[in-house]
Amino acid sequence: MKIEIDTGRIVAEIEELAAISDAEAPAVTRVVFTSTDVKARAWLEGRCAEVGLIVRQDPVGNIFARWSGTDPSLPAVGTGSHIDAIPNAGKYDGVVGVLGGLEAIRSLQRSGLRPRHSLELLMFTAEEPTRFGIGCLGSRMLSGSLAPPAAQELRDGDGASLDEARERAGIVGDLGAVELPLGYYKAFVELHIEQGALLELQGIPLGVVTNIAAPASLRISIEGEGGHAGAVLMEGRRDALCAAAELILAIEKAAQDSPAADTVATVGMCDVFPGAVNSIPSRVRLTADIRDTSLERRDQIIRIIGSAAKLIAETRHVSIQCELLNADAPATCATSVVEALSQSCRKHNFGFLPMVSRAYHDTLFMSRIVPAGMLFIPCRNGYSHRPDEYASPEDIGRGALVLAETLAVLA
Repeated sequence: MKIEIDTGRIVAEIEELAAISDAEAPAVTRVVFTSTDVKARAWLEGRCAEVGLIVRQDPVGNIFARWSGTDPSLPAVGTGSHIDAIPNAGKYDGVVGVLGGLEAIRSLQRSGLRPRHSLELLMFTAEEPTRFGIGCLGSRMLSGSLAPPAAQELRDGDGASLDEARERAGIVGDLGAVELPLGYYKAFVELHIEQGALLELQGIPLGVVTNIAAPASLRISIEGEGGHAGAVLMEGRRDALCAAAELILAIEKAAQDSPAADTVATVGMCDVFPGAVNSIPSRVRLTADIRDTSLERRDQIIRIIGSAAKLIAETRHVSIQCELLNADAPATCATSVVEALSQSCRKHNFGFLPMVSRAYHDTLFMSRIVPAGMLFIPCRNGYSHRPDEYASPEDIGRGALVLAETLAVLA
């Protein structure tokens, strides 16, 4: 059996899909359940049908494209990723895993392989949190990590519910039917750009992911006392923004003081009220993202932040409330999948780096119901979620080849 990847076809399809966008090239914007997303879904389904894959869509919009094995009663081996894109994003995030996965299956078809286990390409709905404020919506529901009643409470920025949004996109059905039955998959493998620069910096062509970090998200509200910037003397101020600045630095320090390099913390949003140059800020809203591969370490950072917030509130005479919005558990990739990926790299004499995924992906949630793993390819300068995101054809083709070899072994 000789596996040959048509890299030119993958690259051409990446370009075709990138043209289905609400942003001008080179940027890509595809928000879930918009008309653009619906058009992209139809395009993908067409590519899958061309090579005889059996395509179905579940009630939350996850798309499954199956190549039946010689024993359809056996659990399938899955691969895939997402095609939704945040505003002003690039063309490779998620897409490499979907179109690379499709080409991996096509290459195995051309090789003459007849797998015992069916191979299934999976496109996850709404990996990005753009519309509903929660990432990995499709994989959360597939894995049972998000129950249908909780999903139905989700609202977008215009107040539309998940049900309203999906039905407008022509996606209907009982959300209770989304969760996969036990044993549906034998294994799951996701191909993805690294979204960091480690592989490029070290000159290593592939990364075999061993652990996936997971975020906890905090919404922090700080209430002080406003007033005229000139009339209120410094001694009597209860400046909410100064308290916020102190807390932001405390959050940074908590992560810096961690004994592990895998601990990271980010304050990505700061909303100041009333937002006038001559007015003392009376209210600030922050969001904080804390990630680690260790649940214990990450939760310790959250406790440290809570203690810092209490001290700052007392010292500055403000009120600080910290609300935990989300706290997903990190994942360890399955030894069987990691070894299959590693063996496939060795077979082709490709160097690879065992590594941690510090971004989280749909595989995080799939790992709760199936032995799962990830394969990274480099992306230039580590850029992602921006229009100049780039992965070379050589790296894409190499990743697809290792993915195909791995699927063949697992199936």
